[in-house]
Amino acid sequence: MLLSSNHKCFDKISLVATDMDGTLTRKGRFTTTLLQALEHLAGRGIKVLILTGRSAGWVSGLASYLPIVGAVAENGGLFYPANSEDVFKLTSINDYNEHRQALATAFSKLQTQFPRIQESSDNRFRLTDWTFDVADLTTQELTTLDNLCQDMGWGFTYSSVQCHIKPIGQEKAKALLQVLKQFFPEYQTEQVVTVGDSPNDESLFNKDYFPVSVGVANVLEYSQQLKYQPAYVTSAYEGEGFCELADLLLKVSQT
Repeated sequence: MLLSSNHKCFDKISLVATDMDGTLTRKGRFTTTLLQALEHLAGRGIKVLILTGRSAGWVSGLASYLPIVGAVAENGGLFYPANSEDVFKLTSINDYNEHRQALATAFSKLQTQFPRIQESSDNRFRLTDWTFDVADLTTQELTTLDNLCQDMGWGFTYSSVQCHIKPIGQEKAKALLQVLKQFFPEYQTEQVVTVGDSPNDESLFNKDYFPVSVGVANVLEYSQQLKYQPAYVTSAYEGEGFCELADLLLKVSQT
């Protein structure tokens, strides 16, 4: 269903929980228009929380430089509140060194069947998951990788940028529910809109968790791979789609 101000559910929105790559970015970058949209939302009292597959090391800085209330890294592994040096574990891991070694072993096993897959450049800055580049992997190959990870006792997901080997159950929606409960208990799920563009955002589209969800137009490229579909889809792609949603939220907040 196309995004429209006629849908009254947007009248209640007080917090935007959004993916980053392919959702906030345009061709891999933040635009001036996007940064202005974030500023305008903050000025209107509408909070923005980022949920990304990017690494812990990358996201720790992100949370301090954008007008947001915080950011979740590694598809649900850790939470970084804005303007704070604290980090909160969202996945229970007793020993990170042992955990990383187990992930490295799993990746090596995947490489025996897919020799061309390469560790992502930011993988060394990660704590809870292991990433490799999507590159030219086909949908069938991604499904095979998913099955192989499950056979080894790991979860798997992917975005337009990277593939992730991760703890089973580590996903954006569960992480968001944890963060809301601990840091933003004043918000009900009906006051939250979740936004994304690819398979690693799929849990955010589960209406049993969050009834109001939006996909930017490029999400339609993955419609056949998604078990859960966004309730609404923007007409614009990538960061311009997010700005379309922001404009709608700013408009309805005035009425």
